[in-house]
Amino acid sequence: MALYKTGPFLEQINLPEDLRGKFGVDDLPQVSEEVRQYIIDVISEIGNSHFGASLGVVELTVALHYAFNTPYDQLVWDVGHQAYGHKILTGRKNEFPTNRIKGGISGFPKRSESNYDTFGVGHSSTSISAALGMAVASRAKGEKDRQHIAVIGDGAMTAGLAFEGMNHAGFEKDANLLVVLNDNCMSIDPNVGALKEYLTDITTSHTYNKVKDDVWNLLGKVSKFGPDAQSIVSKISTALKGSLLKQSNLFESLNFRYFGPVDGHDVIGLAKVMEDLKDIPGPKILHCITRKGAGYKFSEEGNPTKWHAPGVFNKDTGEIVNVVPKSPQPPKYQEVFGHSIVELAEQNEKIMGVTPAMPSGCSLNIMMKAMPERTFDVGIAEQHAVTFSAGLATQGMVPFCNIYSSFMQRAFDQVLHDVALQNLNVVFCLDRGGLVGADGATHHGAYDISYMRCVPNMIVSAPMNESELRDLMYTAQLKDMGPFSIRYPRGKGVMTEWKTTMKPIKVGTGRKITSGNDIALLTFGHPGNFAQSAIEELKSSGASIAHYDMRFVKPIDETILHGVFSKFDKIITVEDGCLMGGFGSAVIEFMADQRYTAEITRLGIPDQYIDHGTQQELWEYCGFDVNAIVTAIKSMLTLEVRTNGKAANS
Repeated sequence: MALYKTGPFLEQINLPEDLRGKFGVDDLPQVSEEVRQYIIDVISEIGNSHFGASLGVVELTVALHYAFNTPYDQLVWDVGHQAYGHKILTGRKNEFPTNRIKGGISGFPKRSESNYDTFGVGHSSTSISAALGMAVASRAKGEKDRQHIAVIGDGAMTAGLAFEGMNHAGFEKDANLLVVLNDNCMSIDPNVGALKEYLTDITTSHTYNKVKDDVWNLLGKVSKFGPDAQSIVSKISTALKGSLLKQSNLFESLNFRYFGPVDGHDVIGLAKVMEDLKDIPGPKILHCITRKGAGYKFSEEGNPTKWHAPGVFNKDTGEIVNVVPKSPQPPKYQEVFGHSIVELAEQNEKIMGVTPAMPSGCSLNIMMKAMPERTFDVGIAEQHAVTFSAGLATQGMVPFCNIYSSFMQRAFDQVLHDVALQNLNVVFCLDRGGLVGADGATHHGAYDISYMRCVPNMIVSAPMNESELRDLMYTAQLKDMGPFSIRYPRGKGVMTEWKTTMKPIKVGTGRKITSGNDIALLTFGHPGNFAQSAIEELKSSGASIAHYDMRFVKPIDETILHGVFSKFDKIITVEDGCLMGGFGSAVIEFMADQRYTAEITRLGIPDQYIDHGTQQELWEYCGFDVNAIVTAIKSMLTLEVRTNGKAANS
């Protein structure tokens, strides 16, 4: 592991108590600069990490750990993209270069990693509810001096869970809860919606900002007012209410005391106001205006979405290092989706695209550019995305609702109740199905095969390659198809010539790829390519291996399965999903229901949460990569593979 230099102040900080004990408030700008430079130095070389979000909250992070007695005071980060500075200041400075590398520290706050990581995160909008739970528990334990801080971005505020947490918090009037709203007008793509417009109004209102400046100055003097401080602050917060904005203050209406907006890069001012806010009881919100990628010229001036996770880059020039392949490469599955939906939408005027805040990540931005009136980014609101799609479908539209597999978990009730129960033709395109790599356990799309398979009326499919993805998308938009799930993995496919003519696939049918007599490989989705490589590797052994690309796990191809169980007594199933209730389970259920008997080995994700690493490392760890399939085949053939009609040890 390379050694990275730290500045003279950061070198002395191993834990937040060092920050609080060794430095004064006037030193905080230099500490912030050194933290920022350390993040730039490390991430520019290791790549594979988020970037802009953490740069945008450096001053905020330093101020929080300076003003509050962490970890006794509970600091909860939302999502966690922005927590690199937090990790550096809380005992993981030297381990930071292992960020998101297998065996290294997680890219997100993780309770098992540090007692400063009070709540494990990765999905958005959980911080307010979690911090409120902590605050209520502290109250019950008599810890009246304990503070609880939720740091949430304006993008994460669009999720219903954030509003649910605030609604409850407003009722718990004596809970020590501070919500820090990190307002940079971004989630990953630019933030959208009415809340964004509301925050913009607050930020740009000249009248409001004049009063805000007065409040800022007064807050810095609160401690001088002694016992009258609370009454003064109460008068100030009353003055900030709706008349200044010609509308009610959203946060005040939820019984939060609202302070701001303030400069999220003024670390001295932040530290002082946070110190004062500790003495104000009940739920409070501090609205901080920040810039994603702040302090690094190229991220501030460039595309914020690109600098969200840029990979390896030259820190001096801002040039992102892209290795140019020597030969044409297959596209990413998401890119195939993005171009294919535009092709389909040109043919079918009823098709609409829906995504919860991930147009670039899922490539729906291609349709958004070509057909903006038929493409909807609804913000970080997966539940709404699904029910909104259901509403479209009731009126004859064909919505393609594109959500990452791990985020679709958040809208399971809407899938059940609003789409499937009514048998509506909503097409769920589940990007990042399976193991995603460095994002780790919070982002692996391990469960969608299992949880979609149990939903009545749902068609559950997965393509083995780009051509099948296009054909499944074509099939899903045909008349009266009902709920239709298509899952595909993160990363590249296998076809350089992928712009095939789209054609329908009969729902519930698979295909035989290779014939054989010794053993049957049944695969679902992209891992079928691993199986093909394994078969190729075993060619010289003389093993006779049949391979079936099943394509659908619901309805499953019973014709193929009857044929397989009638011929083979050794079967291997392969899937990039959880084994519990997944594709392999469906095959075993068929075997039991039809009273067949066979020896079945299931390869897939075991019943555990899988940490971060590269996809290849994790496929190997979980035991369904090419080598694992080869090993399973040899094992099932009792380590004996026929060669020229004779048994031979392999």
